[in-house]
Amino acid sequence: MSYIQRGTRTFKMVNLALFAGGFSTFAILWGTQPLLPDFAQEFHISPAVSSLSLSSTTIALSLSLLIAGSLSEVFGRKSIMTIALFTSSILSILTAFTPNFHLLILSRILQGIALAGLPAVAMAYLGEEIEGKSLGMAMGLYISGNSIGGMAGRIISGILTDYFSWHVALIGVGIISLLASFVFWLILPKSTHFTPQKLAIKKLATSLFSQFKEPGLIYLFIIGFLLMGSFVSLYNYIGFELIKPPYSLSQTLVGFIFIVYLVGTFSSTWMGMLADQHGKKKIIQLSLVILLIGACITLNTHLWIKILGIAIFTYGFFAGHSIASGWVGKAATRDKAQAASLYLFFYYAGSSIGGTASGTMYSQFGWHGVVYMIAILAIVSIGISIRLGMITNRKLKLSSIKGLKHSS
Repeated sequence: MSYIQRGTRTFKMVNLALFAGGFSTFAILWGTQPLLPDFAQEFHISPAVSSLSLSSTTIALSLSLLIAGSLSEVFGRKSIMTIALFTSSILSILTAFTPNFHLLILSRILQGIALAGLPAVAMAYLGEEIEGKSLGMAMGLYISGNSIGGMAGRIISGILTDYFSWHVALIGVGIISLLASFVFWLILPKSTHFTPQKLAIKKLATSLFSQFKEPGLIYLFIIGFLLMGSFVSLYNYIGFELIKPPYSLSQTLVGFIFIVYLVGTFSSTWMGMLADQHGKKKIIQLSLVILLIGACITLNTHLWIKILGIAIFTYGFFAGHSIASGWVGKAATRDKAQAASLYLFFYYAGSSIGGTASGTMYSQFGWHGVVYMIAILAIVSIGISIRLGMITNRKLKLSSIKGLKHSS
């Protein structure tokens, strides 16, 4: 059976389906981010505590990814993703009716568990079904669906909260996600290169931890951790910064700040294609430098320059995440869903830890503290990407030597 190639109708169907799935998942996941100031005010809690409504979801998501990825090796890719999308959409609607912050956190934890099914499996599905030369673009389009979903979830939440309440905002996000779930279920082709395994927990656990033995994978996991820690640090607390003087923006206007996600939609696809052409090592390092520059620009107090910095930061983040995601699928030699789920485990663990840690930095040092933390994470990421490039070059040289010996 042939692999799906760019330009074919099947390729377009796959990308549209995963775009819809990514949209639904990340609209639900990030839809509460602009609501953090409202949670802090209504429940009389600090910014750092209000961020638990997001951090609790991402930590539940990160832990569940390990299970969801392994289950998809047994029950199939599409079935796990479909169940995850419908369940998380329904839970999003039910979350709107929680009467206190403790129950809201519990509901968001359940959402994190449900949400894990799509991101844990989508990368593996693409790695198995899409031909190598088209994978960078396909992964970029999937990531762009994630970015647009995250953007739409934030904007919709901000607008509905301003005009109605955060309860109505969560209902609205849930209904839109439910519709996207139907699109995904109807048009995603079934796997043709997937071979199911028997449900053997010990074997699945052994294969999961064996991923750490793959050269370079651990570095990709750490880069994902640091990337997401940086991203959540900026977006969690930019809302707090912009609703205060001298900006004093409304929730609707703060929500529209997230329209810079469109930059991420472009960068994930464009930089993914550049990585296919010029090599992942060079382009991921360039992406991390762009992220660092953007974060530093947000220190400027002029509103439009600050927004420009956010856009540049977002461009670098989504480019780096797109390249690292695709790289994991290539670096893993087997059980690709488990490798993808491990990458995303670190990725969302970075969100939980980074989001809470940067809340402390914001409380102590204001916006400068958040940017200083992002700068440290970005510089460490650049150093790790250099090390990853060295390992990749060594593997290529060894493969060439073995090839020459075999041919002779």
